[in-house]
Amino acid sequence: MKEILKWYREFHAIPEVGWKEFKTTEKIASILEEMGVGYERFSEMTGIIAEIGQGDEVIAVRADIDALWQEVDGVWQGNHSCGHDANIAMVLGAILYLREKPLKKKIRFIFQPAEEKGEGALALIEKGVMEQVTHLFGIHLRPIEELPLGKVSASIRHGAHVSLIGKVEGIDAHAARPHQGKNSLDVIVALHQLLNTIYIDPSEACSVKLTKVIAGGESINIIPGAAEFAIDVRAQKNDVLAKIRTQVEHIINHLEELFGNKIDWEWSGYTPAAEVSHEAEKVAEGAIKSLLGEEGFAPSVVTPGGDDFHFYTIKKPQIKASMIGVGANLQPGLHHPKMNFDQSALVQGAQILAETIHRA
Repeated sequence: MKEILKWYREFHAIPEVGWKEFKTTEKIASILEEMGVGYERFSEMTGIIAEIGQGDEVIAVRADIDALWQEVDGVWQGNHSCGHDANIAMVLGAILYLREKPLKKKIRFIFQPAEEKGEGALALIEKGVMEQVTHLFGIHLRPIEELPLGKVSASIRHGAHVSLIGKVEGIDAHAARPHQGKNSLDVIVALHQLLNTIYIDPSEACSVKLTKVIAGGESINIIPGAAEFAIDVRAQKNDVLAKIRTQVEHIINHLEELFGNKIDWEWSGYTPAAEVSHEAEKVAEGAIKSLLGEEGFAPSVVTPGGDDFHFYTIKKPQIKASMIGVGANLQPGLHHPKMNFDQSALVQGAQILAETIHRA
């Protein structure tokens, strides 16, 4: 439908980073008003909630609305290279298809801010957006290597991710007198080696690696007493991530004792892995096959990428949830500054999402 493509282009032209999606929120409200759909805004934050239908039980649908901040052709700017502008357009398109249909339940459309910061879902859970919700659906375009145009998956199985940010504190010393200081790089080198001794079942997809080290200055004859570091931890399952976290903490505590350097650290940016409901997945599968046939249905997409969508089911495990993956010949890839895709997939995605909601 022309409206969906028009909306996509309008959102694409106003990319805004997390918690600053002011124009985006205004635009969503304007479109909802044009469709005659009731909505609620938040006085202290961006984002918007819309509802159609009636009933005690609620089917929820989530669209993330923020953009990335990245360098494009040498200029730092907001950029919808993750496709959230497409997600908004598809969810609004689903409302367009559903608003005239007989509905036995209430449908709640959640236009969520700050997904890229990993904070939006948690904030909206605090706002009570999951009250009375039995099923939750999301939708997201997928890279071409995962799904080509014309293929749609009933679920995206994102991995879990967390970062550790740390600082080693020691004592600077002249390079000729190393015994007078406490070399932070000794600790960093040992940390790097010990992280490689974390052994997890090889059948489990996971990784743990040192991703940042800052130590020393312009003078190369000074042994640095302080060093900053970061560790990236990823796993396809939440319990595996938890095991790795425990081992990382043990290593850091051991190094602090071994070298006598104080190490300050904290975990940051946790995003859980997908907990997909088989029931919700089957509902989406039925919708996909009814519109695209067997040839258009694709198996579940498994990706190490993350999404804060899964906080909803971690915090509310009774909710049956799944995120639909839409093939759109998207390339070179998500988060690439020049990401592009076949826009005809937006109409297809909106139709499948609407049918999924109707079946649920």
